[in-house]
Amino acid sequence: MSGYTLQALYADDDHLMKAVRETRDQDHHISEVYTPFPVHGLDKAAGLKETRMAITAFLYGLVGFGVAVWMMNFMMIEDWPRNIGGKPSFTFFQNMPAFVPIMFELTVFFAAHLMVITFYMRSKIWPFKQAENPDPRTTDDHFVMEVETDKENIQDVAEFLHSTGAKEVDLKR
Repeated sequence: MSGYTLQALYADDDHLMKAVRETRDQDHHISEVYTPFPVHGLDKAAGLKETRMAITAFLYGLVGFGVAVWMMNFMMIEDWPRNIGGKPSFTFFQNMPAFVPIMFELTVFFAAHLMVITFYMRSKIWPFKQAENPDPRTTDDHFVMEVETDKENIQDVAEFLHSTGAKEVDLKR
């Protein structure tokens, strides 16, 4: 593609889903879809691959669990063992039932916080970054689909997008 993008504006999510399917059936490249709310099934209709974010969350949880086990073993067993309530700290496994809530909390803490950071990095959302919203109406009640094309096919693709129910079709260079 040579850098030409058509932006088709839709007023309804059902029209958008129909247009996305028709556009993919015609082998046009959809570069982005902007919606004011999540649209169920849009990722599959647009042909996006399955995400590996769940695997990442699981690995972050394992890291949190490992840090919790290491931290409690070091603090309560090795570094400064205490006899609390007549229960001496001989080994980690003898005292593990008391450590279960802390292990759970650190697992959730690491998974949640590292997933937020991963999401921001993956989405390229940084603090103080200017929004990339092409049309302010997409934050309220409209939907925009961006379709990449070359210079020779601009008119044909624009007519096709109008036929899918687009209210407006604009050229963005």
